[in-house]
Amino acid sequence: MYENKIYCSVCGCHCGIDEVYYMDDRTLCYDCLDELTTFCEECGTRIFRATCVTGEHTLCMHCFDDYYTHCEECGRVIHQDNVHYDAQDRMLCDDCIENGSIYHYNYKPEPIFYGDTDNLFLGVELELDDGGCNRRNAKILTQIANEKGTRIYIKTDGSLEEGFEIVTHPMTLQYHMEEMPWQALTKKALSLGYRSHKSGTCGLHCHVNRTFFGATYAKQEENIAKVLFLVEKYWEELLRFSRRTQGQMDHWAARYGFQAKPEQVLDHAKSSGIGRYACINLQNANTIEFRMWRGTLKYNTLIATLQMVEKICKVAIFYSEQELQALSWWRFVSQITEPQLITYLKERQLYINEPVQIDEEEV
Repeated sequence: MYENKIYCSVCGCHCGIDEVYYMDDRTLCYDCLDELTTFCEECGTRIFRATCVTGEHTLCMHCFDDYYTHCEECGRVIHQDNVHYDAQDRMLCDDCIENGSIYHYNYKPEPIFYGDTDNLFLGVELELDDGGCNRRNAKILTQIANEKGTRIYIKTDGSLEEGFEIVTHPMTLQYHMEEMPWQALTKKALSLGYRSHKSGTCGLHCHVNRTFFGATYAKQEENIAKVLFLVEKYWEELLRFSRRTQGQMDHWAARYGFQAKPEQVLDHAKSSGIGRYACINLQNANTIEFRMWRGTLKYNTLIATLQMVEKICKVAIFYSEQELQALSWWRFVSQITEPQLITYLKERQLYINEPVQIDEEEV
């Protein structure tokens, strides 16, 4: 009864000799052949679906290796003739090069320094949430900021559910205020659905170059110790300034603890084991990082925060240890002349005059 018939090696059915297809030492009935195989769109060879490369094209591995690759941003299969390279030589498809890149959290390009009025540079990390980790949105924001130079890049952040962080290259405070289009950038981020203060998880981190604090490592350590001393001395006031709760500080920007002398605060900080989730992160080789501030898309708050960082750093290097120990908060803020910072201090009831009415809600 089964004379001149053979078995399908997949389903086991009996087939006539002219009812089977031989492929890779396997015998397939035509039903299994249709279900399990397809054709390479490049060379036309029949291939098993389980071993082919699929996407917009169905390819055998030989053709993929010779003519195609994967987009390093989205994973899409692209022909080598259609590959685009970004500034980091990553291979990208048309959509990803068009819509902009969102880099991995660990991405750190060579810094570009903007502004030459003094040698204090501020590198900002502004976290945004609720608007999506969306490349098209990233492109829109990047184009606004980088119209006159590569001033920002955008990265993922594991603490954000539906967002990313905007990272600036190092800039002087004057450059942030006069050249960096923060007003346009924050306005557009809001219109795209992003929030920072209101998300509850976002921070506004600010890196300061260590070279500002001295020409030698010893001098840098001496002045950075005074920065830590000021932060601990004014902890209650800076907590109110930050718009964070104490619980949020404990989680994201823990304090080291007040000590009587600046060098004692620094020694305690280095032995604390807190790591980078500290009010002032000391783990980076070239910068110290202020991590205290809650994120914001309110322009005046953002600028006032950068002004406060610069004020703390400049007081630290120009005042002696004895002068810092005698410097009250009210004397500290009485020397401030920047209108944005004065307005914000009044809003937070941290200034010597009457508080002002807040014109707009934090976002």
